[in-house]
Amino acid sequence: MTGHRSLRATLTALPLAAALGLGLAAPASAEPPGIPDPATAKTELGELKVAPEGSMDGYSREKFPHWIEGPDGCNTRESVLKRDGKDVQVGSDCYPTSGSWYSEYDGETWTQPSDLDIDHVVPLAAAWRSGAAQWTQDQRQAFANDLEGPQLIAVTDNVNQAKGDQTPDKWMPPKADYHCKYASMWVGTKHKYELTITDAEKSALQKALDGC
Repeated sequence: MTGHRSLRATLTALPLAAALGLGLAAPASAEPPGIPDPATAKTELGELKVAPEGSMDGYSREKFPHWIEGPDGCNTRESVLKRDGKDVQVGSDCYPTSGSWYSEYDGETWTQPSDLDIDHVVPLAAAWRSGAAQWTQDQRQAFANDLEGPQLIAVTDNVNQAKGDQTPDKWMPPKADYHCKYASMWVGTKHKYELTITDAEKSALQKALDGC
């Protein structure tokens, strides 16, 4: 969730098919793939295991290696910037040289990539507390660089920083009309990775989905 370009990991990239073909300009309303519709999200929410949050013991962001380089030579952050922006042009190193980005969380538009964070919709620390502590390093790497699901989105950096590692019962995007989509993204991600939710988290997600 850094607002500045990270050095590419030297780890071998896992297959990320969605990273291919991202050089095409994306519409301003581009969004992460695989977002379940509200009805599906409600079904998936009911299938999630409810459990208390686990401990932060042993947690480190380094246990979720990101941003890794994909098969197109671009790292995950660069791929999301290309996907989520409008009229994005990139240099030989894949880093955007021009374009604009609309932040769904707060409705702001930016023209400098340094003003954008790539948000992990389900924060790494929140994933750790809800099951990822038991994963292998490779599984955590796949989660932190998932371009095939609704887990990564380009948003205003200070809004993302205000979110931190909070769950939906404690933080939702400032733009209220995005709560339905955000809840669907959160549920879709937790369901895909079989992560648990708390009672309070489930209630907040249900409320957001009921407002769709």
